Amino acid sequence: MLLAVPFALSFAYLIVRNAGDLSGLWAAVTDADTIAPAFRSLLLGTSVAIAAGTLGTGAAWMVARTDLAGRRTWALMLCLPLVIPSFVGAVALIAAFSPGGLLSKMLGDSIPLPEVSGFWGAFGVLTLLTYPYVFLPVVARLRTMPPAAEESARLLGRRPFAVFLTVVMPQARAAIAAGALLVFLYVISDFGAVQLLRYDTLTRMIYSNRLLDPSVSVALSLVLGVMAVVIVALERRASRVGLREYARLRTPLTVPLGRLKGMALSLLGALVALSLIIPIGVLVFWAIRGIVQGNQRSNSVINDPGMLLGPLGNTAGVSLATALVATLVVLPIAYRTVRRPGRLGEAIAGTVIGGFALPGLVTALAFVFWTLSSPGPIGALYQTLPLLILAYLVHHGALALGAQQTAVAGIPPRLEDAAQSLGSRRVRRLFTIELPLMWPGIAAGAGLVLLSTMKELPATLLLAPPGFTTLATRVWSAAEVALYEDAAIYALVLVALSAVLTWFLVVRPALRSWDRPAVGPDPPVEPVPVPAEPVAG
Repeated sequence: MLLAVPFALSFAYLIVRNAGDLSGLWAAVTDADTIAPAFRSLLLGTSVAIAAGTLGTGAAWMVARTDLAGRRTWALMLCLPLVIPSFVGAVALIAAFSPGGLLSKMLGDSIPLPEVSGFWGAFGVLTLLTYPYVFLPVVARLRTMPPAAEESARLLGRRPFAVFLTVVMPQARAAIAAGALLVFLYVISDFGAVQLLRYDTLTRMIYSNRLLDPSVSVALSLVLGVMAVVIVALERRASRVGLREYARLRTPLTVPLGRLKGMALSLLGALVALSLIIPIGVLVFWAIRGIVQGNQRSNSVINDPGMLLGPLGNTAGVSLATALVATLVVLPIAYRTVRRPGRLGEAIAGTVIGGFALPGLVTALAFVFWTLSSPGPIGALYQTLPLLILAYLVHHGALALGAQQTAVAGIPPRLEDAAQSLGSRRVRRLFTIELPLMWPGIAAGAGLVLLSTMKELPATLLLAPPGFTTLATRVWSAAEVALYEDAAIYALVLVALSAVLTWFLVVRPALRSWDRPAVGPDPPVEPVPVPAEPVAG
């Protein structure tokens, strides 16, 4: 319970600030200027969640259940958009379509290009960069789904597409719903992309009013927080089955694509090109252009490559520190909630996940309020590295919690029982049996926290110590003043660092188990009604 206290500070901040001005809260909530951004946030989140759910589920089915060539390679390529922050994708899109950008150079200035801003720009960028949140859990579910029900449906005359709709989808709906809800949560809390693309959502209004009208800012934060909490409750309900089911890999049913194989390859190729190759290509174009042409600015990274070292070291150092702290803080909570399930454990886990539900901007504002309102040593924490790491922990700790809960649930109880019967005490069992078995899950959770911390922007802008810059803040500051050459170089370094860490901590363990032989009996399968149909002939 003590470990969960920091995760409740953001909610406490919203309650305290709004409780003292209920009339102002009601006026802000009922104002048309508030309702419109809230509607736009819901519209963008719902649209992106539906689109990302469709793309992620379709791509997962083609990779996990068909005879598509190079499925391991496609699985890797479809995961890599995770390493591109949303604001970097927005920078790439603006740099490609802006006057004098990549497309205007290729097509000529005589051909008008569409304006890159508003709903459609944010929808395109966020959809292409968030579909892996659906792709990864759906691939995992399809890889562990026993093929018996599908084979029975095929023997009864159902065609592959009908089997997918009536048999596969009902069994994978929990993974699809959980991934889509996480996408929704990510989108309504996004700040960088919507700010650069000038789409007025709640996060953009919260940031713009934080100094001019703080009462409106905290009221909007509460509205966004309530929306996020509702989504978290739905996500927990959709993914709760994941802790009760211990599924093992087994050989899934493979569907031959036949004449549709070329179309499937084209669709996956277009998806990878739009979400990965084109954004990276735009950034490479601007970086090379800046290096070749040069400039006269003394504070440009092109003229002084040594300017990369400080943000690079700061990004790596603070991310590693946050990942380590998150592992140490969240692991006892994960162990307790899995080994001793109950209402208290659910409440503690819900508090941790609630920190992820709130946007990083709201978390940063909460810690600014608590430190500036407190005397003595707590007030001295304002704009220090410990406070910045604490804010990162509160906002991204839930990512480690999910991975660690899965790791704890995967330990066979018979091993601990055997060690206990041989006289091994609790501490020795923890270090000699449980931690070695949990280590892959712990590393994966730490990797997710590390990756998310590297891409974090609002908390860094508000809480970083004076003079402390990261790659994310350098990309942001350069893009705001249209210095796309510098922004592209910083973004490429950030993406490369993220890609290396994602490969070793997230993608490589998943691919290593791709061809692992099947073990264990099939888990129970939800009954799926398949009407008997006569087979022709």
